[in-house]
Amino acid sequence: MPVIESSMQGLLVWAVIGYLLGSIPFGMVLARAMNLGNLREIGSGNIGATNVLRTGNKLAAALTLILDGGKGAAALLLGRALAGEDAALLAGFAAFVGHCYPVWLGFRGGKGVATFLGLWIAFAWPVGLACCASWLVGAALTRVSSMGALVAASTSTIWLVVFERGDAIFVGMVVTLLVFWRHRENIKRLRAGTEPKIGQKKS
Repeated sequence: MPVIESSMQGLLVWAVIGYLLGSIPFGMVLARAMNLGNLREIGSGNIGATNVLRTGNKLAAALTLILDGGKGAAALLLGRALAGEDAALLAGFAAFVGHCYPVWLGFRGGKGVATFLGLWIAFAWPVGLACCASWLVGAALTRVSSMGALVAASTSTIWLVVFERGDAIFVGMVVTLLVFWRHRENIKRLRAGTEPKIGQKKS
């Protein structure tokens, strides 16, 4: 854990700011703005980039990926610039939670992978890039997005150790557990061999 320097009131404010940033459902906003339909009625019903890709619009999917990642990065960087490292890490974590459980959508959000990657890129770019590489390897070998996410989450704590950012290991472990929890249905389908491939419409 980072050294706690901010007041409890200050940390609470940054947790709220991060959560609200993370709660912005960019996938749904873009899908509606680009007349792609209601994501809840498409594919897995998820609001993330993988499900946006199932609409067939690669631009919308790419923008969703960038903006969802940007939420985690923006929350952390704002906290770092205006408060300190403790507030930054908390704000980034809260953005991840906000994406997974957004108040605007009845706490039914996405899997948090893009926000998770954006959080680590902003926190320590070597860690973030290593997590992105882990996702790419997992996804490339299996052509399954959720497998890439699980590989990235599984290795994230290892990368924190490798790049000597032990101050974030506790947060990293919690984020990893939440990524696995959000992918629990995907894990069942992976075991059953029924998980859709990248770009494939879920039946």
